[in-house]
Amino acid sequence: MNPGKCMRMGSIFRPADGRSVIVAIDHGGIAGPLRGIVKPAPLMRSCVLGGADAVLTTRGFVKASIQEWAPSTAVILRLSGGFTVLGGRFEEEQISSPETALRYDAAAAAVTVKFGHPREGDFIRQASLVADACEQWNLPLMIEAVAGGRNLKPTDPEGVKLAARAAQEIGADMVKCCYTGDPESFRGVTEGCPAPVVILGGEKTEEPEQVFTEVYESLQAGGAGIAIGRNIWQNANPQAVVEAMVGLVHEGWTPKQALEHCR
Repeated sequence: MNPGKCMRMGSIFRPADGRSVIVAIDHGGIAGPLRGIVKPAPLMRSCVLGGADAVLTTRGFVKASIQEWAPSTAVILRLSGGFTVLGGRFEEEQISSPETALRYDAAAAAVTVKFGHPREGDFIRQASLVADACEQWNLPLMIEAVAGGRNLKPTDPEGVKLAARAAQEIGADMVKCCYTGDPESFRGVTEGCPAPVVILGGEKTEEPEQVFTEVYESLQAGGAGIAIGRNIWQNANPQAVVEAMVGLVHEGWTPKQALEHCR
């Protein structure tokens, strides 16, 4: 791996354990000022103080919270989107460039590929071309691999396993995907994907112990950490949840320890 890419990856995944706590705050461009992300600066402060390794976000969020960023927290800049909940078709378009990510001093770029979608080929081609450009700049690429089609649930183990590997094959240096529901099936995902795999959080749940358990189990099955949003910043104390995630991912905490920390 090129030294520049290696250093950027090292700013996201701690060299000591190869794991990362990534807070996903890339929702505003699709769903507007959701509860928890109305004020970017205080949320970013919580991420920094909580010890997050990176934040996956948009350039608008970076601009609105720049005074709270710290060198210890890496930027992963989202390059795809192009729709809103007001009526868009939820079909990814490339809306920014790797060069823009570099201008924002990002450690990595991110795009989504919806495998199994009727326009699967378009999404794959688009992500692969982004990967080409990222390679020119030694910029790591995260692909959010969403599995669907053929009546598969997003957490279907075979679908997630295929999507994660396909994402790596087209150029992902790290893969964000769903947790499959149990360690045994998720181990098939991590073992089948040469790139680090982090799990997303999905819809907000009122049961934080469930989220902590999924994170814990994913790590036991070879996962490399998290890229979770609403289940962090829609909590009443997002800093405490970030700290709990750091405990789980980097310090070997159990779900019970994480839950106690947030009470």
